Amino acid sequence: MSEDTSTLREETTEREGLALRTRIRNNPRPFLMWAVPMSILIAVEFGTYAGIVLGALDALVLGVTGLLDVLVGLVSASAEQMIVDVQNTLVSTLRGAGGFTDNIITLFSRDVIPNQGYQTGPNSGWNGTFLGLPPAYAWALRFSLIIAYSLFTAYWTFRGWLVYRKHYREADWTPTDNIIENLRDHQWGQFGIVVLVLFLTMAVFGPALGPTTVERNIQSSYEYTIQYYSEEDGSVQTTYVGQANFGSKSKGGSQNVGPMSYDDYGRFHPFGTIPNGRDLFTFMMGGARITMIVTGIAIIGAAIIAALLSMFSAYYGGSVDLAVLTTADGVVSVPQLLLLIMVSAVFANHWLGQILDGGMLLALVFAFTTWPFLWRAVRGPALQVAQEEWILAAKSYGQTPRKIMRKHMFPYILGYLLVYASMSAGGIIISLSALSFLGNGLGISAPTPAWGRAISLGQDYVSGPSWHISLLPGLMIVLLVTGLNALGDGIRDAIDPETVGDEGEEAAAGGGG
Repeated sequence: MSEDTSTLREETTEREGLALRTRIRNNPRPFLMWAVPMSILIAVEFGTYAGIVLGALDALVLGVTGLLDVLVGLVSASAEQMIVDVQNTLVSTLRGAGGFTDNIITLFSRDVIPNQGYQTGPNSGWNGTFLGLPPAYAWALRFSLIIAYSLFTAYWTFRGWLVYRKHYREADWTPTDNIIENLRDHQWGQFGIVVLVLFLTMAVFGPALGPTTVERNIQSSYEYTIQYYSEEDGSVQTTYVGQANFGSKSKGGSQNVGPMSYDDYGRFHPFGTIPNGRDLFTFMMGGARITMIVTGIAIIGAAIIAALLSMFSAYYGGSVDLAVLTTADGVVSVPQLLLLIMVSAVFANHWLGQILDGGMLLALVFAFTTWPFLWRAVRGPALQVAQEEWILAAKSYGQTPRKIMRKHMFPYILGYLLVYASMSAGGIIISLSALSFLGNGLGISAPTPAWGRAISLGQDYVSGPSWHISLLPGLMIVLLVTGLNALGDGIRDAIDPETVGDEGEEAAAGGGG
């Protein structure tokens, strides 16, 4: 045994049974070397992160209290009113805090690096933009800095896990270690990770990534004004954003603002505009946020249910396994589209259906209809690990079922769960986009951006100069779904490297079936 291995084993033995705080206090240097840079990374964008957290809490409070309101209202009107009062108090507090965080200036905000400005003459410089740069250059600078910041933050977060594994984790080894080490050499899986990080960046930093914001350009366009140089009058004019949008429509022919171009009001459009003149890139960033939120809620909810039920059914077996199997078969028999239509119709005028602009109900339906597929995928590994010697040894030593499931079974099935969850997430994204494409009260409610609605708006112009309206959103959906499938493939190969190649193709075909 080498000296490094012996030293690491001694450190691991010393950490066993100690609380994480104690372990860090006994050896603070590695933690501080990671935590100080991480604190700086969080601090420069604290307002963004705080807004995301408060928004998620707001949606969670509305969703949970909304469900309780519906259920309790069937029994007691007084209890229902009490739930509503609690909801109003919590929501008011969260939105008050959200208003405070909205005023916090972040490093990469459009207040620090503005890209919207105007000229005073046909060949003059730009006023109001960062360092007087043309709007396209100012936007590209902010966009590049945010992407670089996001990728580095993702790397540094992973670096924190490495520090924890080496210096502070109780266990010397877990099944996750081999998966991550194999994944670090898997280029296709790494492609999936990069794609996922980029789309998460769009969801988190969407208001700063776009040349404008959803509120200014889409939701409240007649509450904001812009200045621009008018060639007809030879002077600087002021107009409402909505009026400028009216003059910047993309409807084919000569009425078109294509990708990487300016409109007549000096506004730069990286992806061009849509038929009502709104900026397509901003529309896509807003759609990325609601898509990732709804998909995240759905797949996390489905994964939690599947993991819990798979461990319960594998640990106890017998009638418990049969009951879960029967329940899963019953859920699978319910047509997903029919259930989505029914839920949308029932809660069309209920405030519960307005949470996340209808996204919360969609997420709950997707979670409810997805968990049986994840459960079936991880039930086999759960049954296998339940029969291992270390599980039987843990039972003989008197460990509780809850501890056995958490410490011995869950780490083993986690990799398999991630494989099928990432692939199922792609299906949810496609379904969500399809609902928004169909419209008629389905999908995300307007005017909140939705990728499927953008494709629907541009379907009449695919063969003309306004091809970008449908094509670019479609390519983004394909890229995200491909990235998630690549991530699933990478995790699958990392779990069992022998499946790479021909055997991997056979395994993939079997899993897809």
